[in-house]
Parts: sequence; structure tokens; C-alpha cells
Amino acid sequence: MNMNERILAIFEQNPDVFVSGEQLSEQLKCSRTAIWKHIRELKEQGYEFEAVSRKGYRLIRKPDRLSAIKLMAALQTRKLGRTIKLLDEVDSTQIVAQKLAEEGAAEGTLVIAEQQNAGRGRMGKPWHSPKGKGIWMSIVLRPTTPMHFTPQLTLLAAVAVCRAIRKLAPLPVAIKWPNDLLIDGRKVCGILLESFAEDERLRYVIAGIGISVNLEPDDYPDYLEPIATSLRIAAGKQLDRTALIALVLEELEQLYELYQESGFPPIRAAWEALTISIGRTVRGMTSKGEVTGVAESIDDMGALLVRTSDGETVKLYTAEIQTL
Repeated sequence: MNMNERILAIFEQNPDVFVSGEQLSEQLKCSRTAIWKHIRELKEQGYEFEAVSRKGYRLIRKPDRLSAIKLMAALQTRKLGRTIKLLDEVDSTQIVAQKLAEEGAAEGTLVIAEQQNAGRGRMGKPWHSPKGKGIWMSIVLRPTTPMHFTPQLTLLAAVAVCRAIRKLAPLPVAIKWPNDLLIDGRKVCGILLESFAEDERLRYVIAGIGISVNLEPDDYPDYLEPIATSLRIAAGKQLDRTALIALVLEELEQLYELYQESGFPPIRAAWEALTISIGRTVRGMTSKGEVTGVAESIDDMGALLVRTSDGETVKLYTAEIQTL
């Protein structure tokens, strides 16, 4: 066993009992500073300890591990998630899902990781994906729509995740254009859809979804603490990741089928009902400069329509949006 496993074995032998750093140090023949470092590593893996001066540490909760068997049992879908690749640690689930898609993976194939080391969001931004605390997953889709309609699927995915979270917990989660989910102005979920085509023909889409489920404040690096939150922080309790994954896939499948049958209009209406961007004054940072005005609606391609102070309507397809 490695040192972390040996420490856990001692706590397993002493359930609900405080074990001092001195005891651990003596049994494991290492310094108390080394013990503290290993306890910190275990915390990063999802183990929770109570630390009391002069008493030591007490293990109070083990990490919530995902199980493909339990997830399959919870699913109510016909296609999405019926093939699951569950991994402990990856650079990015997007990379794994793309490789599987290239090898011919069926539509609905799901890749989930307990931890991502190089998760990414829109516009190349990194995505914080600590172990055992969130939902870091990518889904292979093979839509028959033309390539230029794929931004509609990004909005569809945002609606699905927003609905799923609201079903699981009574939280005021809402969509910020185009696909960030916020609670009280702080980001709780990011969505990234990547399209892959050949000779202008859409071959497949990888839908990446990252949800900060059970992260606690000290799980975030300093630069994220003011702008990010988790469902656990907002709800005041730990939530069931398996149940949420199942709900997301069910909502996504229902909306995806509706989209294939009826097109974008019902998706657009659902998105507008859940967004906090419409009707607000926003500032959009684009590659061509800054646009400020009132966000009035989205068009059939998912672009945000912003009316500036001089009455001009500007379409934003890709931009970093701030609400003023």
C-alpha cells in the first residue's frame, strides 16, 4: 500500500475516532508534516476529515464514487448513455470521446471521468475538474442537421442541464448566453460542443458538460472563488451525482428528439424562458471589439441580438458577455 492507503487503513480500523498526528506519525514512521500533506492529498480526492486541536483527525466522509452499473440502472433513456466509458482520471473527456467517435462509437456513447487534468471550456478557457466532486462528461452525437446549425445544439444542451438541475434541487439556476449556467451570478456549469466535419458534411458532435456538483469553497483556486460556485454550496448539502447524470441525459434525449422532429423554435422558446441574458444591458467582448446594449433575443442560429444605444441591432455569434 502507498502512504495514503496506509493512512486510510488506520482510519478504517478506528471508525468515528480521532487519531492524532503524533499517532499517525509513529505508526507510519514519517514526520507530522508529511502526515499533514497526505491528509491534504486525501481531501483533494474527496475524503473529508474533521480536525480538532489536540485530538487530531477524524474521517467523516468518503468520496462519492461513480459506478457504471448504478448509472445504467438509473437511466431512463433509449439511446444516450447506453454505452458508458467511466474513467478515473483523464486530460479531457472531450479528447477521449472524439477518439471513440473516430473509431465509430454509436450516438449516445458517454465518457465520464472522476477527474480532468486539462478540462476546457469555451474559447479555450481551462475548466476546474477536481476528483470525485463534479460531473465531467462528454457525449457523442451524430445529428443529421447541416454543419451551420450546430450552435443550436449548444443552446439545447444548456436547456437540458438547467432543467435537470432544477428537477434535482430547488435552486435558482439560469442560463447566461450562450451556455453557461449560473446561480446568483456565479458559474456552476459550462458546456462545450465541438463539431467535426469532412468535406463540409457534419460527421459528429462531442457535447462536453461540466457541472460543479459537490465542490466546497476550499476546492476552488483563489482566482475562481469570486466567480464560481457549486450545487452543494448553493443547496447546503451534498447531491447525488448519479441521479443528476441520469436526469441530464433524459432531458437531453427528450429535447434532442423534439429538435429532430420540430426544429429549433421550441428549443429557442425553452432557452429564452430559462435565460437571465434577455432584457438586460450587456457588454460583449468580441474579436472585433466591444459591443454594449440591451440583449433583446436570439435568432434562429442562436446568435444574441443586441440593440445598441444608437438603435443598431448587432448579432453576436461568439463573445464573452458581461451583464451590466
